[in-house]
Amino acid sequence: MRNLLGLIAFALTAAGCSGGGGSQPKGREAPLVSAAAVGSMRFVDRIDAVGTARANEQVTLAAPVTERITRLNFDDGAFVQRGQVIAVLAAGQENAQLAEAGARAREARQQLERLEQLKARGFATTSAVDAQTALAGQASAQAAQARASIGDRVIRAPFSGWVSLRNISAGAVVSAGTEIAQISDISRIKLDFAVPETLLARVQPGQAISARAAAYPDQPFRGTIATIDPVLSADTRAATVRAILANGDRRLKPGMLLTVSIESASRDSLAVPELAVVEEGEESFVYLLDGEKVKRTRVKPGIRQGGMVEILEGLSSGQRIVTEGVVKISDGQTVRLAGAPAAKPQAR
Repeated sequence: MRNLLGLIAFALTAAGCSGGGGSQPKGREAPLVSAAAVGSMRFVDRIDAVGTARANEQVTLAAPVTERITRLNFDDGAFVQRGQVIAVLAAGQENAQLAEAGARAREARQQLERLEQLKARGFATTSAVDAQTALAGQASAQAAQARASIGDRVIRAPFSGWVSLRNISAGAVVSAGTEIAQISDISRIKLDFAVPETLLARVQPGQAISARAAAYPDQPFRGTIATIDPVLSADTRAATVRAILANGDRRLKPGMLLTVSIESASRDSLAVPELAVVEEGEESFVYLLDGEKVKRTRVKPGIRQGGMVEILEGLSSGQRIVTEGVVKISDGQTVRLAGAPAAKPQAR
């Protein structure tokens, strides 16, 4: 019976001490919070992607025929000029064929000149002249073919650039298609990255981008979007976007992986600290100061940037909200502001 009476007394005491509707419990000090006025800041929509660096121009020079290499005219990683001879293949047989074809062409031209003179004097027919003209043209074509065959055995750089490491030596016999050297123009870099179709409306040619490489984490590389692939991938539903980056110092190398950041749609919006926003499911709230009490207010957040949250609806500029201590308070509760003077004790 004593225990039962004790429990009833304890319950009555607890009920008398507890408050309702978020009011401050008697005998307890109001929680200490920090507050600030709602301000504005510039927000920028940003698209993040990962791209692959490619050379501005790149070509693999290969042997056009099966032949022996007689000369290589480049060093590992050297710079070569457009038209510079890279390699020369043996062309002894082709040179002999050219000499033979040249001799036949000269003989055919001489014979044609004699026939034309005889025709002028009436001692040769037109058909004979025509036949010799055809023979002279055939001999000239054979000589041109021999010269072309010799030219194919002299491999030249199609554009200026940096040559790859050499993996072949003079004297080696190469077959048709064997790689001799790779030349890359890296004076600027083509950066290819994928953008989902849902974000394509925010990307357009001429737009500025910023990229970073793991090799140079503290150095941003800036460029502009050059083109957008008109065809989306059926597997990823994304389009390949190509940007051009200047690379005068040659720090970027083809094949590098770069993180890309595209900024668009800059605007000035209301902003509050991230710690001031309370998330409950799909809804967001802040605590608005109303005198010494707080009012739980629903807001519509936008993007997050630099520790701040964009507020699209629910607040006005200049309103004061709780920025720290939101986990300790509830709607309608009395609070104390950090830095405010302490209340003077009442005289008895």
